[in-house]
Amino acid sequence: MTTIYLIRHAEAEGNLYRRVHGWYNSLITENGYRQIAALEERFRDVPVDAVYSSDLFRTMTTARAVYAPKGLELHTDPGLRELNLGEWEDRTFGEVRHSDPQMMDLFNRTDPRWKVENGETFFQLGDRLDRTVRRLAGRHPGRTIALFSHGMAIRQFLGRVKNIPPEEWHAMPHGDNTAVSCLTFDGERFAVRYEMDNSHLPGDISTLARQAWWRKDRTKSADVNLRYAPGDREGCAAVLGKELPEKGEGILAFAGDQPAGLLWLEQERSREAGYIALCYILPDHRGKGLGIQLIGEAVSRYRNAGLDRLRLPCPPEDRRAQGFLQKYGFKKIGVEDGRDLMEKYIGFEGQDYPHSARNMVSRSPSPTA
Repeated sequence: MTTIYLIRHAEAEGNLYRRVHGWYNSLITENGYRQIAALEERFRDVPVDAVYSSDLFRTMTTARAVYAPKGLELHTDPGLRELNLGEWEDRTFGEVRHSDPQMMDLFNRTDPRWKVENGETFFQLGDRLDRTVRRLAGRHPGRTIALFSHGMAIRQFLGRVKNIPPEEWHAMPHGDNTAVSCLTFDGERFAVRYEMDNSHLPGDISTLARQAWWRKDRTKSADVNLRYAPGDREGCAAVLGKELPEKGEGILAFAGDQPAGLLWLEQERSREAGYIALCYILPDHRGKGLGIQLIGEAVSRYRNAGLDRLRLPCPPEDRRAQGFLQKYGFKKIGVEDGRDLMEKYIGFEGQDYPHSARNMVSRSPSPTA
């Protein structure tokens, strides 16, 4: 009998920035590294013989929680990838909701009729995961393996194992980032011991604890997912209520049909890094955690332009803004016009699992693995 631990990746940019990331390759967030540290502690005394992950950065990085401490090799397999979301990839959930509301509703309900151009169906995803997990488990009869995959992929695979019909897919539970499922495999059939357990995560680092989209009981107000549209200097100035620099690119953010904020980007300031001259949330939309979505839009635009760093100025006396930027990985690199110049690395080269992340967990986990 083979034992399989099926583990979702740690919190990544798509989870934080509220963007559609399936095969899009994204980074782990600062909070995601805390989750990885908690996962490492959970598996500290759990025997594992082999570790596999999808070939995307967010799963390979999460897998280090298990393979690195145990001195194992990481094997990658594209069969463990997330659902291919085709033309939706790296668009915001707010944008997709605005442009394709019917398909967004079908996607949110895991409706088998959902489809997107150049993407996979839920049926194809389930078939792919079933073939992949069977193949990998078959390599290790009687042993224990850890497989690192993605939220929708794991969900569809477990639904197949439990013979859940397509009309009931909408009722399947969602797994937190780094949630662990445990199965056995006798060479023909899978059996679920437990699924999507996140008991190793303190509440303050759980991704699902601060989001509402997955809740059936509506105990928390709905999430706000932004969409973006180009804004000229005059239009952005009208939203802001003051003049903007002569040079730059304006991006208006909308919550539904209402303006919620804006970005003013000035690439001329630096050819080596993306530059945010202004990141602004309108007063009526503050306190909803939307600022990081604006940062995510800038990250997407500048990364797609081939840049690996993002900069913006911040007054040193603005403690709230300073705390926000430091929380999300910005560091001071200098002073510009009396303001601190803050920078965040947004590339993949040199990214690594920080051993200091082990000290980021606020309580001891209760391992159930």
